[in-house]
Amino acid sequence: MRRAHLPPKVCDVDGGARPTIRLTGIVKDYHTQIGVRRVLDGIGFEIGAGEKIAVLGRNGAGKSTLVKIIGGVEPPTAGTIERGLFMSWPIAFGGGFEATMSGVDNIRFIARVYGIPVADAVAAVDDFAELGRHLLLPVKTYSSGMRARLAFGLTLAVDFDCFLIDEVISVGDQRFQRKCHEELFIKRKNSAMILVSHDIGIIRQYCDKALVLKAGRGRVFDDLDLAISIYSTL
Repeated sequence: MRRAHLPPKVCDVDGGARPTIRLTGIVKDYHTQIGVRRVLDGIGFEIGAGEKIAVLGRNGAGKSTLVKIIGGVEPPTAGTIERGLFMSWPIAFGGGFEATMSGVDNIRFIARVYGIPVADAVAAVDDFAELGRHLLLPVKTYSSGMRARLAFGLTLAVDFDCFLIDEVISVGDQRFQRKCHEELFIKRKNSAMILVSHDIGIIRQYCDKALVLKAGRGRVFDDLDLAISIYSTL
């Protein structure tokens, strides 16, 4: 992965404050041939250690863009993000891999950046991603599904406080999806999560609150049932 796509390792908040991720006034504009398109307009919320927030909205509401901004993959046009938790990049995001390097070399690079034992990282990703000898090949030869498996496995190899999740349970066949579910929601149940999903069952089971997005604007609901009810009418 290119270094520019990695989330910050250092907390940005005061040491005495409760560790949180706090978004304030996040705006994202894209310049198109027909003018400026505002995808996000004044989004804000806060999540603490162990908390889980769902991001709900119809297609095109800005959910994936928001996750990329939180993870440092894209910059906001305006607004601030305070990162007091050690946060992952968006799980299964394969856009930051160095395509000419092998899967193993990408793993080694990330392991060194994050200060984790290289051999342990390679073994963990190899076991989870089930890519076999493909790990020795350049990432540019991978299918999108293989990239997603590599990225998912690499994310789980790092001990993050908060995971950014954008519909990743759709990766692979049903057996592999169950494996993803167990690794993420069962074994890491005490981690904070920002979860984009259309699966209301998963949201009800694991999330504490929800951010509902519509036309770039958003509102946080502590009442999860109310948030889901409003989302269903959008």
